[in-house]
Amino acid sequence: MRALRIDRKLTRFAAARVASAFGAGRGAVLGPLRLVDVTAPSLPSADWFPVTPIRSGICGSDLASVDGRSSLYFEDIVSFPFILGHEIVGEMVADGIGADGEPLLAGQRVVVQPVLGCAARGLELCPACRAGDVGRCGCLTHGHLSPGLQTGFCRDTGGGWSEGPLVAHASQLFAVPDDLSDDDAVTVEPMACAIHAALRAQAGADDTVAIIGAGTLGLGVLAALRFLADTGRSPSPRRLMIGARYSVQRQMASAFGADDVVEPRHLDRAVRSATSSLIVGRPTGRSGVLSGGSDITIDCVGSAESIAEALRITRPGGRVVLVGMPAKASLDLAALWHREIELVGAYAYGTETVAGESESTFHLALEMAGTVGTGRLVSASYTLDRYEEALAHAGSAGSRGAIKIVFDVRPKRAVSQRED
Repeated sequence: MRALRIDRKLTRFAAARVASAFGAGRGAVLGPLRLVDVTAPSLPSADWFPVTPIRSGICGSDLASVDGRSSLYFEDIVSFPFILGHEIVGEMVADGIGADGEPLLAGQRVVVQPVLGCAARGLELCPACRAGDVGRCGCLTHGHLSPGLQTGFCRDTGGGWSEGPLVAHASQLFAVPDDLSDDDAVTVEPMACAIHAALRAQAGADDTVAIIGAGTLGLGVLAALRFLADTGRSPSPRRLMIGARYSVQRQMASAFGADDVVEPRHLDRAVRSATSSLIVGRPTGRSGVLSGGSDITIDCVGSAESIAEALRITRPGGRVVLVGMPAKASLDLAALWHREIELVGAYAYGTETVAGESESTFHLALEMAGTVGTGRLVSASYTLDRYEEALAHAGSAGSRGAIKIVFDVRPKRAVSQRED
C-alpha cells in the first residue's frame, strides 16, 4: 500500500529548518516526507482493529513536522519512521468494538481519537487516563507500542495519509452517524480540540473573549463557544471577537457567530474599544499594553508574536488559553507576571465535565459537526500522489481562499479538487 512517511534523516530535517528560517512558505519544504510503498501495520493485540482511511486532514502540526518547524519537545515522544495523518475518518476492515463498548461492523465508518494513552498501550491506567483525560497521559513512551503521542506520529500504528489500513485500539474508535458527511466527519478531531479549548477557557456570561487566528482551530473554537452556549452546556460570552485576515475566514467567522470580525492588526483596537481600555505606552514597532482588555484571549496560532499579543490585550487577572501548537521561540513573559494573567494550555481531548455531567469530547464533536456543519471548512481534497500540491495549498490556505485541506485516500478513485 502507498503512504506518506517521514523518515528520520537528519540532513533532510536540517534542510527543511534552514529553508523555513529563510522564509519558505509553510508546506513548501517537504524535508523528510516521501510517498512510499509500505506493509500494513500488525495488530498489537486482540483489542486492536484495522481501519482503512477515507479522508484525512492536513493539520498545522503535520506541516510543522514536514517543514522542520516542530518544537524539539516532541523529539522523544514520536518514533520513526511514521506515517502522518491523525485527523481520520475511515472504514472498519472487520467487525470490532468501539470506545463505548458498542459493536462496530465491517464497512462501518468511524473516526479515530488518535491519542495513544494507557489503554492503547496495554498499561494499567494512569491517573489521567483513569479520569478520562487521555490527552494528559504521561505514558506515551511505554507499553507494547513504540513512542508516539498520537496515531500519525508512531511507527507501529500507521496513519491517515495512507491508502491501506492503519490500526486503532478499541478506545480510539467512534462510530460516525449515517447522516454525517465524510467532510463533516474528517473535521471531528480538530473540532474535539476546539471544544476542549472552549471549555478550558471557562467563559462566563459577562466575559469578552478575543480569538487570535482564524484557521481551522480558531474558527472551530469560535463555533464551539457558540455550540456549547446554544445547547445549554455553557454560558454565552457577552462579546466574542476574532481577528481574521482573509475573506473566506471572515465569512466563516460571521457564519459561526462572531460578534466582531476584524483584521488581525485591528484586534487590539477592537478589544480596547469593547472594554473601554486605555493604551499603556507604545514601544517602537509594537502595540502598547492595554490598561484593561479581554477577560479571555484564546491564541490559536502559537507563535511568539501571537502569545505576546495575547498577553498585551488580556486584562490583569484574565486568562490566556494557548491552543495553537507553539514552536521553539524566545518570549518575554513580564506581562504574564506583572498582570497576573493565567496561562492555560489546551491540548487534545478526553472526557469533559459540562454542566455537572461527564461527556466524551469526541461525542460532543460528532454532535457539533452535524449541528454546525463543520464540513464546510473543507475547501479542497487531494489524492496522495498530489501531496506536494496538497501541502503547499494547506500551507497557504487562507491566501488562496481556503481553510481546511484534506487527503482523499481511497485508492483508485478519481478525486476532484475544489477551491471556495
